[in-house]
Amino acid sequence: MSDKNVFWFVIGSQHLYGEEALEEVRKHGREMADVLNKSGHLPYPVEFQEELAVSADVITKLMKEVNYRDDVAGVITWMHTFSPAKMWIRGTNLLQKPLLHLATQYNESIPWATIDMDFMNLNQAAHGDREYGFINARLKKNNKIIVGYWQNESVQKDIGAWMDVAVAYNEGFNIKVARFGDNMRDVAVTDGDKVEAQIKFGWTVDYYAVGDLVEVVNAVTDEEVNDLFATYEELYDFDYADYDKETWEHHVKEQAKYEIALKRFLDEGGYTAFSSNFQDLYGLEQLPGLAVQRLMADGYGFAGEGDWKTAALDRFMKIMSHNQNTGFMEDYTYEMGLGKEAILQSHMLEVDPSLAKNKPKILVSPLGIGGKADPARLVFDGKAGDGVVVSMADFGTEFKLLINEVTAFEPTVEAPNLPVARVLWEVKPNFQDGIKAWIEAGGGHHTVVSLNLTSDQIITWAKLVNLDYVLIN
Repeated sequence: MSDKNVFWFVIGSQHLYGEEALEEVRKHGREMADVLNKSGHLPYPVEFQEELAVSADVITKLMKEVNYRDDVAGVITWMHTFSPAKMWIRGTNLLQKPLLHLATQYNESIPWATIDMDFMNLNQAAHGDREYGFINARLKKNNKIIVGYWQNESVQKDIGAWMDVAVAYNEGFNIKVARFGDNMRDVAVTDGDKVEAQIKFGWTVDYYAVGDLVEVVNAVTDEEVNDLFATYEELYDFDYADYDKETWEHHVKEQAKYEIALKRFLDEGGYTAFSSNFQDLYGLEQLPGLAVQRLMADGYGFAGEGDWKTAALDRFMKIMSHNQNTGFMEDYTYEMGLGKEAILQSHMLEVDPSLAKNKPKILVSPLGIGGKADPARLVFDGKAGDGVVVSMADFGTEFKLLINEVTAFEPTVEAPNLPVARVLWEVKPNFQDGIKAWIEAGGGHHTVVSLNLTSDQIITWAKLVNLDYVLIN
C-alpha cells in the first residue's frame, strides 16, 4: 500500500444509546480498519477516525479537515447505527473530495439465538443506510456506494478500485499538458475548450512553439545520448533492416536526444502530459517516436496531432491504473472476416510499450508524412485481456466521455512489413453494434485503452465531475 494517500474511515452513529454503545462502535471500527489494511486488496491505507460522526459539529469539523489535508484522498463512511441525516448536511456539502458509502455491518449473519433489542439498536446499518443515502441523493453528491460484507474479498477489491479512482480524481487537478505546436490541420475531433477543461477536470493546457523544445534538444550532450543508447541496448532488440549500422544508430540516437530533452522540459515545467504534431517539426530532424514511447512507459500522458484532451486523459488513466497496461491508442483498420471481426489499433509511431506482450525491437523506417528524416520507434505486439477504451469529445456545449468495453487478443499472424506496434481487440457487445454506437455517439479516433481498469471506475469518475458519458457494452 502507498502511504502518500490515505482514506479516512468515518463511522456514523448518535448519542441516543449511550457511551457504552459508542465504545463498542469504536471497537468494531478499529477492527474493520485493521482487517481492511491487512487484506492486500487496498492500494492505499484506511485510517479509522476515533471521533465518531455523532453530531453536525463533529461531522462538519471532520469534512473541513479532509478538504484541508492533502494526504487525505477521500472519505469512507459506514452507518454502524442510525445516524440522523440532518447532521450530515453541512459537512457533506462542504466535502470536496470523493466519498464512499460502505453499506455493510459488523456481523455477517443475524445471531438468532441471542438477538435482542440492544443488539438491534446497536447494529442497525440497514436502517442507517437508508437515512444517510437519502441525504446524499438529495445533496446530489454523486458518491460511490459499495454493498456487501466487509470481510468479503469482492467488497475489499471494490473498495480498492474506488480508491484508485479517488486518487486519480484528486491528482487530476494537478495534470499539466504541454502542447508542442498546434493541432493537425483540418482535423475536427482533437481540439476543444481548454478553459472549460480546467474548470471541470482541473487540467491545465499550455502551448509551446517547437522552437522552445529545439533549444533544449540542442543542449543535450553526446555523453548523455550515449549513456541512454546503452540503456536501449540492454532493453530492446535492434533491427537494422536495410540501414547500415552507422546510419541506423544516428536515427536512434536522435530519438535518445529527444527523450532526454522532452523529459527535462516537462519536468522543469511541472508537466505530466504532452502532445506533438507531425506538421509542426521546425528545427527537429524527425518526429519524436521512440522518445515518446519511452516517456509514456514512464507514466507521462501523450497524444498525437496536438490532441491535448487525450493526452490529459491518458495521464489521468495512468494514475488510476498505476501505469499498468494503459496507453494512448488510435483506431486504424478493420478486420471484417466473418467470425474474426476486430479493430487493428496502432499509430504512426507512438504506441505505449506498457501494452507490449513481447520484447520490443527498435526499428527505423520512413514515416511517409511530415517530410522529415526516418524516425526510430519501438515495434511489438499487444497483450490480451479484457479492458476499456475511452475517448473524450467536446461538442461545443458540453464534454462527453465515450466508453467501450473490449477484449484484446494477441495477433496470431505475422506482419513483416508493418513498421509499427499493433494491438488488436474485439468490441462489445459485437462488432456491428459496438462500432455503430461509437460512431453515432461521436466517439473520436484517438482513445486511451486500459486492460487494468473497468468501465465502472471510469463512470465513477465521470459522475464525480458531472460529465456526460456513453457506455457501450
